[in-house]
Amino acid sequence: MSHPSTTTSPTGLTTAAPPMGTHAGYMPGFGNDFETEALPGALPQGMNSPQKVNYGLYGEQLSGTAFTAPSHQNERTWCYRIRPSVKHSHRYERIALPYWKSAPHIPDDVTSLGQYRWDPLPHGDAPLTWLTGMRTMTTAGDVNTQVGMASHIYLVTESMVDSYFYSADSELLVVPQEGRLRFCTELGVIDLEPKEIAILPRGLLYRVEVLDGPARGFVCENYGQKFELPGRGPIGANCMANRRDFKTPVAAFEDRETPSTVTIKWCGQFHETHIGHSPLDVVAWHGNYAPVKYDLRTYCPVGAILFDHPDPSIFTVLTAASGVEGTANIDFVLFRERWMVAEDTFRPPWYHKNVMSELMGNIYGQYDAKPKGFIPGGMSLHNMMLPHGPDKNAFEGASNADLKAEKLDNTMSFMFETRFPQHLTEFAAKEAPLQDDYIDCWSDIEKKFDGTPGKK
Repeated sequence: MSHPSTTTSPTGLTTAAPPMGTHAGYMPGFGNDFETEALPGALPQGMNSPQKVNYGLYGEQLSGTAFTAPSHQNERTWCYRIRPSVKHSHRYERIALPYWKSAPHIPDDVTSLGQYRWDPLPHGDAPLTWLTGMRTMTTAGDVNTQVGMASHIYLVTESMVDSYFYSADSELLVVPQEGRLRFCTELGVIDLEPKEIAILPRGLLYRVEVLDGPARGFVCENYGQKFELPGRGPIGANCMANRRDFKTPVAAFEDRETPSTVTIKWCGQFHETHIGHSPLDVVAWHGNYAPVKYDLRTYCPVGAILFDHPDPSIFTVLTAASGVEGTANIDFVLFRERWMVAEDTFRPPWYHKNVMSELMGNIYGQYDAKPKGFIPGGMSLHNMMLPHGPDKNAFEGASNADLKAEKLDNTMSFMFETRFPQHLTEFAAKEAPLQDDYIDCWSDIEKKFDGTPGKK
């Protein structure tokens, strides 16, 4: 008798059944070359563009990189769809989404020189969708030259109905903090909840539905090179984020004749077009340019096991390259539950200034360098070459602690870090719940200097 997940071959060997991913509806892996079909025989075999595709489908390629990008970086997906995407586009009309900003955006009356922290953005009474509920906090670089990023907070209470969106400017890294969302994309469906993240590639069309609301979370809009896993160097082949824990959706399609709206973000502007059907009509696809989600609870942190505190880059989940080796356009860094065991060591992050600009968000729990004030749903910004570090309570506690093995528990924060200065938007400076007294968290740090030789 064979197990449900196995088959017995004529040779008598027990063989695994065809893989369907760890979770129904998803395929495991990061950067894989996937293939999936929602109807049997819809996916051509052995070639990309047959003269006629089964079911009367149209073949179409979605390219995420230049055609001549090196093979290890080249990303594209072949889609077999009910209509080619030229039928998902008509005359465009520019629309306003005033709270969604793109770089360069440097308001004259807003200064980004300083250390900033915000309380969670509250939910209001107005109904908000994925588009109308996006609130840009910072921008960096230039969307027109495809370098830099923007950071956003989303507040979503309503599903998009017969309404679809894609960004020609960027890929979006989505970090939920509360509520659950469903991303119905051209290439399949992703359900997303807190403690998970998703990457929505540049040019991918989708609709966002609320599964459990209201929903709030963070978005890193990446104008530059795609996110990838960081090189592990001497760490080797394991730990940190492992490829098998990323999940890409299987093919799913709609065949609905209904008036629909498609909104496109292009060079920082928003344009709308009207069509007579759902554009989510990809019946089968194969390739390596696709949306993906990842469970942050599967991230395996590494750290010091004798003394000293490694750089926070040791906690990088994803990185997006710039033109300077080792200096990222964006790093996505995760600070989650972990054991602290270093001897004779100040264990929280040390005081520092950095060429990178650091925007942090709290998903849940307490961050060890700031016991108070940095609460779930909140954000902080420490811009390039501005000093920051533990407040007095964190410093005193860590300096005088009994250095036994200690687990940092019930904590998950992250950082969007970029080589470019992050400029505050008018919303971040004037409407968002900015903590005006944040800079004062270091004011009571005392001078402890004693010139006595040998005294600590």
